[in-house]
Amino acid sequence: MEYVVETRDLTRVFGKFTAVDKLNIKIKPGEIYGFLGPNGAGKSTVIRMLCGILEPSSGSASILGYDLLREAEKIKTRIGYMSQKFSLYDDLTVMENLNFYAGIYRILREERQARIQEMLAMAGLHCREKELVANLSGGWKQRLALGCAIIARPSIVFLDEPTSGVSPTSRRMFFNIIQELANQGTTVMVTTHFMDEAERCHKIAFISAGKLMAVDTPGYLKRNTLQGLLVELAIPQAMERIDALENLSYVKDCSIHGSLIHVLLADEKYLGDLHDFSGAEPRPIVPSLDDVFIALTKRQRAGEGNA
Repeated sequence: MEYVVETRDLTRVFGKFTAVDKLNIKIKPGEIYGFLGPNGAGKSTVIRMLCGILEPSSGSASILGYDLLREAEKIKTRIGYMSQKFSLYDDLTVMENLNFYAGIYRILREERQARIQEMLAMAGLHCREKELVANLSGGWKQRLALGCAIIARPSIVFLDEPTSGVSPTSRRMFFNIIQELANQGTTVMVTTHFMDEAERCHKIAFISAGKLMAVDTPGYLKRNTLQGLLVELAIPQAMERIDALENLSYVKDCSIHGSLIHVLLADEKYLGDLHDFSGAEPRPIVPSLDDVFIALTKRQRAGEGNA
């Protein structure tokens, strides 16, 4: 099977609001597919449709060869789903939560204990089996929730903002687990707004206002999205000077990054002009995924304005 997920003009409308607008994506087996966008972009709605939780308003999709509209129940038996709110029972222990989900997924009793031990090892929770979930930190809850989602060894696992609200250390450890799952052949679709996590995906899709803006590898998007030379400027009162910079004829775009300004020049021949104007040395840089997302968002807004 070339693609385990394929959507064709997948759309979801709530009243007069279009949450997802004619989405077309393809995901290969074993890929970590990052789905990026701001809050309200439509990421969670897409995940819920692909999991068979929410019915599309129009369009179609196939998951593992099953038709999303006609075979949603078959799809549910082959996938894992982890929501951003961690569907755990705080008044149960770690072991009791795993036992509960093993039952939900109808794992045979003779296999159940081996599978639970496998999940405890994956999550690093071997010494905490009897601890109430309510007493676990966010990072431990996160790993337990993943264990509950994949205890049935799904072919695809859908992770909806799985790293929100946990520490940077926990986020990194969690993504190490995701990469190991992919190495073992599991396909992972993960929504996030953290660009450092997106860098670790095989392919990423940017979505904004329900529309897909770009899809490719992180490297390709950084090399090919911005047209011109991106430089970094360290100047005082950056916020106060950005409007003047944007009005220069050779400047295509500007954005604030902490105390620095990223400036997209039409050509490298304007480096001297920018130095003379700003009084600072422009330093050419490789675009980050933040730069890519800002550029795509501005491009989308300009297109809507023209329409």
